[in-house]
Amino acid sequence: MFNSFLLAAWLTTILSIYAVYALVKLFYDDFTSPLKNLPGPKSDHWILGNRTQLFANFDGKENQWKEQYGRNVRMNGFLGLSHLYTTDTKAIQHILANSYIYQKPPSGRYLLGQVVGPGVLVVEEDEHKKQRRIMNPAFGPTHLRALTGLFVEKSKQLRDIWSYKAAQSGGIAKLNVVPEFSTAALDIIGKAGFNYDFKSLGSESADVRDELHEAFTKVSAGGDMQKSPLGMLRMFFASLRPILPKTKTDHTIAAAQATMRRIGMGLLEESRRQIKAGNMDVDNRSARDLLSLLVRANMDEKLTEEQRLSDEDVLAQVPTFLVAGHETTAASWTNFELAKNPDIQTRLRNELLAFDGDSPSMDDLNALPYLDCVIRESLRVDSPVPVSFRTAERDDVLPLGTPYTDKDGVVHDTLPLRKGQWIVIPILALDRDPEIWGPDALEFIPERWQRSSVTTTAIPGVWSQMLTFSGGPRACIGFRFSILELKAMLFTLIRALEFELAVPAEDIGRGNTPIVQVPILRREREAGSQLPVLVKPFVQSS
Repeated sequence: MFNSFLLAAWLTTILSIYAVYALVKLFYDDFTSPLKNLPGPKSDHWILGNRTQLFANFDGKENQWKEQYGRNVRMNGFLGLSHLYTTDTKAIQHILANSYIYQKPPSGRYLLGQVVGPGVLVVEEDEHKKQRRIMNPAFGPTHLRALTGLFVEKSKQLRDIWSYKAAQSGGIAKLNVVPEFSTAALDIIGKAGFNYDFKSLGSESADVRDELHEAFTKVSAGGDMQKSPLGMLRMFFASLRPILPKTKTDHTIAAAQATMRRIGMGLLEESRRQIKAGNMDVDNRSARDLLSLLVRANMDEKLTEEQRLSDEDVLAQVPTFLVAGHETTAASWTNFELAKNPDIQTRLRNELLAFDGDSPSMDDLNALPYLDCVIRESLRVDSPVPVSFRTAERDDVLPLGTPYTDKDGVVHDTLPLRKGQWIVIPILALDRDPEIWGPDALEFIPERWQRSSVTTTAIPGVWSQMLTFSGGPRACIGFRFSILELKAMLFTLIRALEFELAVPAEDIGRGNTPIVQVPILRREREAGSQLPVLVKPFVQSS
């Protein structure tokens, strides 16, 4: 027993010495960092640095730091450690193109991994490349064309629910549209992702949720772990994860993940059965889902064993599909912009009503020019993901499009970065930059996309000259899916319903979840995401 006590004391001493060494090295490296010569704001908080101010700036002050300090700024992160905040498009191009050097921070990957597991949103380097290669065909135009009918069908169901609520309220209903946009998207990704029917749209009570829906809800709540001290320690200190005590939230998430894995394995086996039975022809709707297409691609005889995904890798895509497909912030923000701008809503409705029929194909939706302009402008002004983080995995030299002058008056057109350096890419600031988009950059003007000058922007994004879906090898794999789903929703809803804000526009603020920005009522921030809208049927004048 005495020897055990000595061993424990010895291990505690060694760990304490190592912890002190690690902290001293961390602060020494930061003190001697090349970023120390960059201009930037003072810390707001001795622990959080400028992180609170960073997220507060997303409410209309996105370019405040750029205007005050330039395109390359030193901001203070956790414990006041130096972060590079950059709106330099040449630097961002280099960062996004070199995904092996610049990766998602380990703390962010851990937090996201608790929700989605080792899926394509989390893994890096060769594993990411392998998963992405197998998944790419499922998100191509051919398969999205086959899913368009599902998008329209669920949009009609949402339309009918809101029409009924308006009728029950004497012709006009006051609704918080965020929850039902979310449930519609959950039903869509259930069927489109793995041929699973959640049947959540129109269900008012949580009691009717099925087992997978309930498990997904509990796992998604795991994002709140960053609000607890133990959660923060797990996020930022990987070495402590095995020894920190498990919380009630940890056990709840583990049980929910086990449920998702069990159901996911059943879906995986059913997909394999369908493939082996020869039921993967394009006319078979049950075989069009993304999981089946992924399984079929993974079974290609041309692949080597090293190129194939394991069952665990395939299963990890189920919660990945759920998280990515369930996110409908873009639909809520587009609805906000249209409700705030009735003239734009009317012009869009006129274009949509000119279409003959209520079941458009993918090609029909893509051929509607003003609908396209509205969606591009919404995704620019209200980018759902406002900021992205990267860390340097090795020393590198960052090329700059805009030279900076350091504190000693020396001009630099490159910036050396050390391994471990954090980089902040403010997506919303780039998408709203007046130097790129003009003095009206903060305004919602769909007509700007009819100007030829828009196509000359230098933002290195994968879609529409903006950074909303990121860029480079880690650009959003499902951006075409998201855009087509949004087009189908707007086509169906705007033709049949009129939307008007139920509160003054200035009462709507921007709340920040761990990943996306959501509409909130400024006076009721604690209530979570809200967008109060008056909804009534559109009656065409004779």
